[in-house]
Amino acid sequence: MTVTLNPDVHEAGTARRAKRSGHERAQGRAAAILLAPWLIGVVGITAGPLLYSLVISFTKYSVITSPEWIGFDNYVEALGDDRLHKALQVTFIYALVGVPAQLVFALLLAVVLNRTLRGTQIYRSIYYLPSLLGGSVAISLLWRQVFGGSGLVNTVLGHVGIEGPGWLTDPDLALFTLILLHVWTFGSPMVIFAAALKQVPEHLYEAAKVDGCGPLRQFRSITLPLLTPIIFFNLVLQLIGAFQSFTQARIMTDGNGGPADSTLLITLYLYQQAFTSFRMGYASAIAWILVLIVGAISALLFITQRRWVFYDD
Repeated sequence: MTVTLNPDVHEAGTARRAKRSGHERAQGRAAAILLAPWLIGVVGITAGPLLYSLVISFTKYSVITSPEWIGFDNYVEALGDDRLHKALQVTFIYALVGVPAQLVFALLLAVVLNRTLRGTQIYRSIYYLPSLLGGSVAISLLWRQVFGGSGLVNTVLGHVGIEGPGWLTDPDLALFTLILLHVWTFGSPMVIFAAALKQVPEHLYEAAKVDGCGPLRQFRSITLPLLTPIIFFNLVLQLIGAFQSFTQARIMTDGNGGPADSTLLITLYLYQQAFTSFRMGYASAIAWILVLIVGAISALLFITQRRWVFYDD
């Protein structure tokens, strides 16, 4: 059987396809125009400098002279750099102590603020402020004054007959002071925890109450398991942020990582190599070592999360 197509129908279909194709091209051009600023930013501000730093990490480069290719010499030097090893040790202590303490404090405060109380929204806003200001130079200067030899903390201790220590001059306490400042910036994870607590089904708590479970048992058996995805999310973000901390150590220790390198974070050591010693090639190598360390820690967290993170399915 032979089917004869109506010429008018065929021309109408062709016109619709041409119109649709033209509309799709117009949408593509509009999308390209809207994405152009972002693409320019990614290539020019992020990807470009990132790749350039990788290249100069294999060079001897002092900014005022042309880069000289030296291969893996910067990375070999890093293996035997005692100050770099000290910076890594300090940074690991800072991150592995400060981040869990910050998350525990943020979660407990989120649980308290999750209750229906008058003015809860105001309290949440107030508690979030440290996260906005904690990384600023002004707060670091204020924190330095508070924990100075004659600062607020030692003044209060003196009124109760206790001689305050040198919080920023004692090698055993200086890093603790930085960690305390990091814990104080708990606002961001607290807000995320508070939002997650609202998603926990209320009927689970009601069933637990019927079974005679108290508040602590409800928190351990219901709240914590359901919050593990959010705990994992906050843990990854805050660990990455902790390894990138710089301003606090730079301002509170006059930029030298003292006393006795007890607050020498790896970002501060990187800064010293780049802008004090003008060893941009070696500083870039340190930066890529930091990238590899953070990537390895993140990968380890993603591998182990299946053992302790519980999802709805």
